Amino acid sequence: MSSYQDDEEVVPFDGQASSFPKDFGYGAFDGDQETTPSDHKPRILLMGLRRSGKSSIQKVVFHKMSPNETLFLESTNKIIKDDINNSSFVQFQIWDFPGQIDFFDTCFDFDMIFGGCGALVFVIDAQDDYLEALNKLNLFVTKAYKVNPHIKFEVFIHKVDGLGDDSKMECQRDIHQRAMDDLSDSGYDQQIHLSFHLTSIYDHSIFEAFSKVVQKLIKQLPALENLLNILNTNSAIEKSFLFDVVSKIYIATDSTPVDMQSYELCCDMIDVVIDLSSIYGVKEEQELAAFDEQSSSLIKLNNGTVLYLREVNNFLALVCILRADNFDHKGIIDYNFLCFRNAIQQVFELRNKSQSPVNNSVGSPMANGGNGIGGNHISPTLIDEQPLG
Repeated sequence: MSSYQDDEEVVPFDGQASSFPKDFGYGAFDGDQETTPSDHKPRILLMGLRRSGKSSIQKVVFHKMSPNETLFLESTNKIIKDDINNSSFVQFQIWDFPGQIDFFDTCFDFDMIFGGCGALVFVIDAQDDYLEALNKLNLFVTKAYKVNPHIKFEVFIHKVDGLGDDSKMECQRDIHQRAMDDLSDSGYDQQIHLSFHLTSIYDHSIFEAFSKVVQKLIKQLPALENLLNILNTNSAIEKSFLFDVVSKIYIATDSTPVDMQSYELCCDMIDVVIDLSSIYGVKEEQELAAFDEQSSSLIKLNNGTVLYLREVNNFLALVCILRADNFDHKGIIDYNFLCFRNAIQQVFELRNKSQSPVNNSVGSPMANGGNGIGGNHISPTLIDEQPLG
């Protein structure tokens, strides 16, 4: 498995599909046996009107493009299919649809488009007149729901960086109310659930919003959250994130609420680690591997808080936030982290078994809705020392 491969596969109803080259990857994770075939990966559809910011979102989040560089992107005039394949949990496809496309005037295979779709992300430009966008949103989600009622519907109220705080909330309330009224008129207000996110490519809001989307496609999410809760409880950690280091999407976090400021600090820490590792952490005779099993980082803030990063595998990192006085027990925290990493490896193995032809979804505890913790599957032995409680 390689990281962030270009997918040159042709989309049947559009002629060609391509994506921007990806410059940033880390290589393969030894624990992964095979990648999921492209046809069986969850699919995320990016839809919206022209110039709403769909392509900019994709390039900033998954291709490390600077937000300022997106100003020079041409408008999408064909369906761009992008294969995201960078860890055992973050495996899916993104299909970026042109804003001017009209499904109802052309012969599209709706079963093919929506049948394998995990999530539909509809992008609305908050700085433009969004009445037409809301009409399109209603058409798309109702059509998609008829084909696949299991699709997760996400609405990105985008480009809110140009709005004040009061205007953001007013815009969100107005769009939410109008969208729900349209669904009610269509008779789908009880069946279709829309999730709304305020986003901008100029801050971390777009990464957090996409994190929420990706988490809904991860069947192992309850197991990961449970492991993080166990780690936090036994290590006096206040908050922990399991990050995909390439995109800075967090694929799981503990059960405590996410504070945006804490999330931004963790993202900045990952940037520092990657930048320094790329400069000082690679020998000339070795292949580029900016993030490996030796990667770790410790940052002490002036408010008595410690940020602690440890490598989980070549693509995932655990970033913890805790008080400086609790970090005096670093040995216990490190031991508990090793137990946590071993448990994550078991989740990887269960996932691979559930996707193998022999052990399909019938016999897989993960595919059957279990979180894989307990019994003989995952039993991390985490040390709980009384002073840390």
